[in-house]
Amino acid sequence: MKHTVRLSLIAVLALACMAVSCDSYFDINTKDQATLEDIMGRSTAVRKYLAHLYSYIPEEENLRGNEGGTSLRSDEALHGKSQWETNWYKVRRGEYSSASSVDVASGNYWKKFYEAINECTTFIDNLHYDKEDSEKLVSCMEGEARFLRAYYYFCLFRHYGPVFLWMDENGNPVASDQNVDGSTIDRHTVDQNVAFMEKELDRAIQLLPADIAAVIAPTSNMGRVTKGAAMALKARLLLYAASPLYNGNPLPQYAGLTNSRGEHLFPAYDATKWDKAAEAAWDVIELNKYSLTQKGSPATDIQAAADSYQNIWFENWETNKEIIWGWWYRQWGEAYLGTVGAEVAFSCPSGGKICRRGFSLITPSLKLVDAYPMAVSGRYPVVGYAETNGMLDYSRPLVDELSGYETDGWEENYQQLVDVKPSWATRFKAHKSTVGRDARFYSNFVPNGFWWPCERPKDGSALRFTCYDNAECSSRYSATQGCNRVGYTWRRLYKAGNQLTEDTDYSSIRYVYPAFRLAEVYLTYAEACNEKPTRDAAEAVTYIDKVRARSGLKGLQEAYPEIDFNGAGGTIGGVTRTGQEWLRWIIRQEKMCEFAFEGSQRHYDAIRTLTAIKEYNVENWTLHVTADNYEDSYTRVSDDYIGARSLFRERDYLFPFGSRQLAEMTSFTQNPGW
Repeated sequence: MKHTVRLSLIAVLALACMAVSCDSYFDINTKDQATLEDIMGRSTAVRKYLAHLYSYIPEEENLRGNEGGTSLRSDEALHGKSQWETNWYKVRRGEYSSASSVDVASGNYWKKFYEAINECTTFIDNLHYDKEDSEKLVSCMEGEARFLRAYYYFCLFRHYGPVFLWMDENGNPVASDQNVDGSTIDRHTVDQNVAFMEKELDRAIQLLPADIAAVIAPTSNMGRVTKGAAMALKARLLLYAASPLYNGNPLPQYAGLTNSRGEHLFPAYDATKWDKAAEAAWDVIELNKYSLTQKGSPATDIQAAADSYQNIWFENWETNKEIIWGWWYRQWGEAYLGTVGAEVAFSCPSGGKICRRGFSLITPSLKLVDAYPMAVSGRYPVVGYAETNGMLDYSRPLVDELSGYETDGWEENYQQLVDVKPSWATRFKAHKSTVGRDARFYSNFVPNGFWWPCERPKDGSALRFTCYDNAECSSRYSATQGCNRVGYTWRRLYKAGNQLTEDTDYSSIRYVYPAFRLAEVYLTYAEACNEKPTRDAAEAVTYIDKVRARSGLKGLQEAYPEIDFNGAGGTIGGVTRTGQEWLRWIIRQEKMCEFAFEGSQRHYDAIRTLTAIKEYNVENWTLHVTADNYEDSYTRVSDDYIGARSLFRERDYLFPFGSRQLAEMTSFTQNPGW
């Protein structure tokens, strides 16, 4: 037990005093300290200890790393392999077990987050020693530590399901017990987990300021949590708690799962949990503190719509009103790249013509590409897929014929519109499936055959990104090297016009990672309104439309006049659904488009809604990137990608507890199927 869920006092003392860089509140270096009372009695040391509590935040921005790699597990991505595999490749193929899950690199977050939780508790329990800081600042720091403790529990909860809580008989957090007998502990229930985190967040909300500037100068304090962050996490937590995985789970192995005390870990369905989720999201909205990023007139100017969406990342911290909480630049991996720079390198085309160090490894799935609405009609073009051998077949989309989308054919003399100028991005022949999509499509992707959005890339002249084997190819297909294997490059973190000719061009890319932002809260509120016992379809439509409008799209009622969202629904593309079912589907589509590759949103949405087993088990559909001509390269095939297909079973909804932990915690209840 000592080695699995607690950090010794010696380690706490050693980690407590850190040198925090001016670039990031999360960059730390450790120095020894003599005693805990000495540490907590000095303002400088207390603040550095608090900064260390932030250092456990998962690197969700690292999409090829151990904590951001869930995008590879999901259906939004089909990453290139390169010379080495991340462990999420193995998880994607189902090649993992409780024996292989021993550390963070294998997806086992148990030890890391319990160490973080214990340190947060130690900090809170000893904060009273700080007599050098103002009462207001001390209260704020307590709120931050309580938020972080709840956040680390949430990270465990979404990954493993209900976990063990360090709490007393009244549900209050306690520090870990060095003498606890590991053989006596077991998991607490879903409801106990949620109530514990909710209580912590409510306390944090009371303690935290609306703005960090109210208690301390914001300089060098970017990324510290505020009241809005705690409220946003509460809304996300309660949305999860209301969702099928955690609320009336219909799968027998989960519904019947009990701990060693005979308690059912997963509760019966309670519809009022959707009310709580709606209320929590509304509380954030009602603050009137946050707003969607917007530039110009998105409804009439697709470039303005693209700029509005891109500014979620590109607009600076001081003026960006959409980000409720995020974190600044962090250094990891290859030192010359940095966090965001590495993601740009991993997603940019390989071959050296467009950018130095392009790997073409982070690529979207064709399902993600298909998800984006049409700009004029505002309708989602693909409402599903026919099946082949019991699996969704991306070469057989069910098309909404009223959307304006065409799966085949070419548009001659197409003028690219987003992030380019006609003077150098001259007209070309474009596949009709890439024409007329919403601004986010072009902000997120560069399709096969399109101009790379930079007039003077690495070789000094504008180039088209092409994915087939001919003399024009700027990202040449290779069976052994890292390269694009789907036919679309993901470019969301690439700011148009940036020349990537030197390593420093990557390391200088520094954005705020949007851990929580207003668009998520809007869609959380919409989902809860659609699902709660007294359903409010009109309110759901209103807040979906707010997100869509930022990208220049029509409201749902105008885009789908034939659909009764309040009740009967209707038929689109041969698919008939009720109004509630259509809104449920639209919200999932909208989140997939809006949050593409943004942390772990898509994966954990598919987990909590129990849709992953249908959505993840597919062949590796790509464009025909091994074709020897442009026209044939737009054929959809399932045998060009190198590597086994995704495999997802019911047991994969929750990650297994590692055998190393279970060897010490002999009464602990393992997740079903492991």
